[in-house]
Amino acid sequence: MIEPVFEVFARKNRGEPLRHIGFVNAMNGDLARVYAWKEYDEQNWEEMCVIPRSAIIPVDPERSTFVTMMGEDGAQEIVHARGTGSYGGSEMAVKEAR
Repeated sequence: MIEPVFEVFARKNRGEPLRHIGFVNAMNGDLARVYAWKEYDEQNWEEMCVIPRSAIIPVDPERSTFVTMMGEDGAQEIVHARGTGSYGGSEMAVKEAR
């Protein structure tokens, strides 16, 4: 069974915007919260949140970090086009199977 992907966003200070720091795989939002906290807890975050990758709709897919592509069977697949955030996202191209 393939676990859904949740993107992790955080901010260090209340006045800062949320920034993308990584992602976790989890069966549901509650587990994603726990996994995100355990994975990225070495920073002193003011706030951290998780968003299902499937809920992200890029405005400009050509320039987006989160690109939606149509699979051969007509189902949408999400491709993480490149790493983001200052947390150390590296260049990657990972196709998420559904």
